[in-house]
Formats: sequence, C-alpha cells, structure tokens
Amino acid sequence: MLGSQVVILITIAVYLIAMVLIGVYFGKKGSGNSSDDFYLGGRKMGPLVTAMSAEASDMSSYLLMGLPGLAYLCGLPEVSWTCIGLAIGTYLNWLIVARRLRRCSARIGAITVPDFFSRRYGDKKNLLSAIAAVVILVFFIPYTASGFKAIGTLFNSLFGVDYHTAMIIGAIVVIGYTVLGGFMAVSFTDLIQSIFMTIALIVVVVFGIQQAGGVDTVIANAEALPGYLSMTKGYDVTTGGAASFGGLSIISTLAWGLGYFGMPHILLRFMAIKEEKKLNDSRRIATVWVVISMFIAVAIGVIGYSVSVAGKVPFLTNSSDAETIIIKLADLMSQHGTLLAIAAGVILSGILAATMSTADSQLLTAASSVSQDLSQNVFGIKLSSKTEMIVARVTVLVVAAIGIILAWDPNSSVFRVVSFAWAGFGAAFGPVVLFSLFWKRSNKWGALAGMVAGGVMVFVWKYLIAPMGGAWAIYELLPAFVVACIALVVVSLLTEAPEKEIVETYESVCAKKAKA
Repeated sequence: MLGSQVVILITIAVYLIAMVLIGVYFGKKGSGNSSDDFYLGGRKMGPLVTAMSAEASDMSSYLLMGLPGLAYLCGLPEVSWTCIGLAIGTYLNWLIVARRLRRCSARIGAITVPDFFSRRYGDKKNLLSAIAAVVILVFFIPYTASGFKAIGTLFNSLFGVDYHTAMIIGAIVVIGYTVLGGFMAVSFTDLIQSIFMTIALIVVVVFGIQQAGGVDTVIANAEALPGYLSMTKGYDVTTGGAASFGGLSIISTLAWGLGYFGMPHILLRFMAIKEEKKLNDSRRIATVWVVISMFIAVAIGVIGYSVSVAGKVPFLTNSSDAETIIIKLADLMSQHGTLLAIAAGVILSGILAATMSTADSQLLTAASSVSQDLSQNVFGIKLSSKTEMIVARVTVLVVAAIGIILAWDPNSSVFRVVSFAWAGFGAAFGPVVLFSLFWKRSNKWGALAGMVAGGVMVFVWKYLIAPMGGAWAIYELLPAFVVACIALVVVSLLTEAPEKEIVETYESVCAKKAKA
C-alpha cells in the first residue's frame, strides 16, 4: 500500500510542478506585464483553448465531487435535472451571448465584465463597475473556498494528510501560476486540466463497473432503492424511502442553466478569443464536452454506490462523505498494481484540476475587480502598469487567504456552496448581460437596479423565504433572476432613455451581425 501511495504522490507532484512551470513560462513571455495581457491574454485565444478554458473554469470540484456525491446519495432526479439545465445553459450562452459580447467588449475597450457594464451604458461615475466588483468579491470568495476545501478533502481522505495543511499547499500552487502568468497561464493550465478531468472520468467509470460486478449489477442495485433511478421521485437517505421531486422542483433545478449568463470567469473567455468567427467551433467543443463529462460524473455516483454494495468501499451516509466517492474509488484502484496506481494518480490530479481550473479563474477575476474596476475606474486612482500588476497580485493573495479561512471547516458541502455562489452571479449579472446585448432601451439605472435586486434576492430567498418550505423551497436562482429582470425593465422604462450616442454604439456594434 505504501508503494501505491508513493506512486500516486509522485504522479500528483509531477502534475502540480507542471502547472507552476506553465505559469513561469507565460510570466517570462510577458503575459503578466500589462492589464490587457494579464486579464484577457491580449485577446489572442484560439477556439480550442477558449472552449476548454471556459468549461474547465466552469466545471469546478462539483464535477468530480459534487455531482457524483449527490448521485451516490440521492439518485438521479436532482443531479440529472441540474445537468440538463447546465447543458442547455452552456449551449445558449455560447450561441446568443458569446459573439455579441466579444464584438461589443472589443469595440468599446472593456477588459473586465464590470468595465463592460459601465462602458456599455455610458456610466461615467462607474457605479455599475463598483457594484459589479463588489458582487464578484462577495460571491467568488465562497466559490474559491469550495475549491480549496476539495483539495484538503482529497489529501485528507486518501493519505491522512492534515486537511488544513493540504488545503494551504494546494492554494499556494494555484496562487503561484495565476500570479506569475495571468490569463494565458490560467487558460493553458485549464486546457491541460480539462484533459486530466476527462481521463479521470473515463477511467473511474470503467474501473467502477468492473469492481461493482458489471452494468447489470449496477442497475439492479440502484433499482433496489426506492426512487433512486426515477426522474420524478428520488431516494431519501434519511427515511430509506422515495421522495417526491415534482414539476416545481424540476423547473427550479433546470434554472441552474440561467447561471451561465452571469458567470464573469466564463464571460471573460468570450471576450478573449482572437477571432469572433471561431466562436462557432468553441461552442461545439464546449457543449459536447460538458454533456459527456456531466453524464459520466453522474454515472460515477451511481456506480460508486454499487461498489459500496459489493463491499469494496465503505457506505457513505452524508453529503460531505458522499462527495469523496471518486477518491475512494481511486484509492481502491491504486491497490491493483503500479499501472493502476499511476491511473489513480491521474484521477486524483483530475480532481485537483477540476478545483484549480475554477479557482485560478476566480482569483484572476477578483484581482481585476480590485485593481482595474475599483481602484482605477471607481476611485480614479491612476496606476502605472507595474503598480497595477502589483495590486492585482496582492488581491489574488488576499482573496485566496479569505477563501482558505472560509474553507477551514472540512464538513462543508462543495455542491451546496457552489450552488449559492452560482445563484448569486446568475441573478446579479445574467439579466444585465442579456439586456445590455439585446435591448437598446435598457439604461444604466435599470442595469443597476437589476444587479442589486438580483444579488439581494438571492440572500433573501435563501435565508428568509426558502426555509418556509413547500413551494417556497425552490432554488434561489430562479426567483432572483426573475426579480432582477423585472427590476431592470421597470426602472429602465421609468427613467430617461439612454443617450443617442449610447444607442448608436449599441446599434452599430452590439446589435450588428458579424460577417462570417
């Protein structure tokens, strides 16, 4: 066993060192020397890197831990409808938002999402930038914390390494290549990390089926649990019976897809691609990868339960433990020879990849919010290129430190933390992004109202309304998104129409169809 652990550790170490070296490489190429390069890679991204960077930064630790864990514990309903909503949201985001956002952001010179909001609406006081930057900091910090938590859980579960020590080491690696190489380092590490994630998913499924006793056994074990394989019921682990999962729950869960329209770390990938026409290729690559990867992730949870039934891994009875199922399977794999131990190392590197590919993007986006949006756009502090990079890198360190503090509790659920942050961005930014690109009558006051209403309603619904239970216990993203849209439209219509210059810019740039 010691030998297998050594092999795994060596595999993971090689992966981590490679990530840092990529950061060093792009740092030496000057990718972190100017704001345009540091935040957007100089808008030089190709379609493959754009697609896989966007989806790798999207598919955080919930892909390899959150989704399998939920499927393992409760069966198909919630996790499957979540994945369907995410798949639809992914496709629509690439289809209707990516092209217009790339074109419009480039023409008006925006390099961050908050900066885009202010420039699009002619907000000379940068109120939109200020509020948007605060939203990013508020919701990205717990999102980043969930990633660090996943790193700590991995090493603690597998090697018995102190949870907090492992979490800090993982955070240092992510901080290292993000600070050194900026957007290009983050994007290229994301591409490599997506490959690791894909390999991990496939290997675990094949091995898990073999250990469970075959596909028929997996299905039989799942069918033995009431509601486990139903799309309208679900399994209640506390009672051992079926739980209702009706139409309202389905609609609520599908609403996960709305979140894509407001994810700043994904929107930045749209803004960074070199050629607008290449977005079609990126859309196809991204959609196919997301659908396949999420399907396999859910399957891992169902297969993992059968491996527990077979007595190969212990039964996992709560959400925090269930999210370690892929780690348990990797540990089991490592006990079957050197080659499978290496494969286990790749799988565990895939978990790290899922975590790091999101955390690095979030840290970079948070850094841009402070150094670009708050410091320069809002407070008017003139920073040299060198000083701006120092501020950005310090911000990365501060946000990461706060994320570590929030992740200090090892018993928190990755899936639940991510779901709240996802709702926050989706409701606060999603409607503003859509209306800014598709409604010329929308104005800065409407955008401001929509952003504030959406962000506030996420908290109100989550902590005040949802606890009432019943029909009120729906995913907070859906009502918050609707409220934000209503607020944006109503306030825009009740206030003065945007200036002629702003409308003309919208019609000539944002609304104009690109040449093929």
